[in-house]
Amino acid sequence: MSARDPADLGALEAALLLRGREISSRELTEACLARIEARNGGRPSFDGAPDAINAWVRLYPEGARDAARRADERLASEGERAPLLCGVPLAVKDLYGIAGLPLTASSRVLEGNVATSDAPVWARLRDQGMVTLGHTHTHEFAAGGTTDQVGNPWALDRVVGGSSGGNAAALACRMVPAAIGTDTCGSLRIPSACCGTSAIKPGHGRLPIAGIVPLAPSLDHPGPMARTIADCAALLTAMAGGEAVRTPLMPPAAPLGELPRSARPGPRPLAGVTIALTDRPGALALDAHVEAGFEVARAACERLGARVVSLPAPWALPWDDLSLVLLSEVWAYHCAYTDRHERYRPAIAEFVEAASGFTDAQAYFGAQQRRAVGAAAWEESFRSHGVDLVLEPTLPLVPYARGPGYERGHAGGADDPMIALSALWDMTGMPVAALPVTESVGISLVAPQGCEAPLIQAAIDLQEHGLGVPVWEPA
Repeated sequence: MSARDPADLGALEAALLLRGREISSRELTEACLARIEARNGGRPSFDGAPDAINAWVRLYPEGARDAARRADERLASEGERAPLLCGVPLAVKDLYGIAGLPLTASSRVLEGNVATSDAPVWARLRDQGMVTLGHTHTHEFAAGGTTDQVGNPWALDRVVGGSSGGNAAALACRMVPAAIGTDTCGSLRIPSACCGTSAIKPGHGRLPIAGIVPLAPSLDHPGPMARTIADCAALLTAMAGGEAVRTPLMPPAAPLGELPRSARPGPRPLAGVTIALTDRPGALALDAHVEAGFEVARAACERLGARVVSLPAPWALPWDDLSLVLLSEVWAYHCAYTDRHERYRPAIAEFVEAASGFTDAQAYFGAQQRRAVGAAAWEESFRSHGVDLVLEPTLPLVPYARGPGYERGHAGGADDPMIALSALWDMTGMPVAALPVTESVGISLVAPQGCEAPLIQAAIDLQEHGLGVPVWEPA
């Protein structure tokens, strides 16, 4: 370890060294805190600055040191019986409640708010011995795709993506090896594509959303973020420990099963896998870099043995229905804050104002019924065509200029190009693995409900044998 800063370790790399007692959790935690001090661009701030990454809303160094000490004691006493990720540092999006700590959704609307209970997903990771370093910035209330208070580590004048933008920035510049975020219309996958990191959006209902500040509960998906899909898989296994989730809209998810954490050997690990390309990306004006990156990914799939076919999309997302579902559920939460409306950033105020008009229960349930029909059409298309996965770009564009994302006229929603490809998979609830081709171009693999394990295996194979992981270096 003398030749390498521990803060550069990935989650599984760190776990291996921790279990072998080659490094302590306290050493690893101190290395990450020092890295944050060196690279965040000053103390965490609400608005950020043009020359700062500013990934964090709040840091909890003393709590992290206490958790690291307990993790070391557990590793010493339990040895190989200790949970895999015991002692590994973690970033937590500022939507997850941690009892006794502030919870603000990166908004002045919740200034002074303190969580009274733990979000179950975070509590599962705490109980596994992970070490929470702090809360990371979200696009305010998760209602957008830019997170402008955070600078993209690859180019500070570019957007970091959203809404889990603080997570992606912290991961990319190696402040932390693992993070948890949320995804409503693409909020795990968009920042991963903008920052050259990885994420898994599990199937809807796979993980509980209790204790998480909602955007739209029937679309919200908690999920893991890391630099590699293998690290995300280890996180997802820990996040999914516990009882299955029951929701009014769908039955509990099928058992997750054993998730892979390494690539299959040999030159053709994707042999026997059928991957479909649909006409969805072709309907958009893709940036040239995105087109090139998508072609690299397609060619890598074929080189690794997959059968790649072209199929029409069986159901196109009705954007009006997305608005009906999203904004109806947004208003159901935000109607409680009408007396604090002036505290929202301008674009989020505009977003909430639009949501206030979505109160027609008949229209909402009609949209939900059509959504269920569309999801069933996609499931049937996978089955009838013998398709295992769909491959497409995560975003149709590359990160653009940072700055105006919170101004009026930039409210998120159905017209946002950032969600042009990603939002469909929240409406269908299907699991998605998002991985980088370059530092600013990402691709997504999509599977039917309940198929996280084969999806993750294919994504790991593609990442480790075909695409690799972009490596950020300080300027």
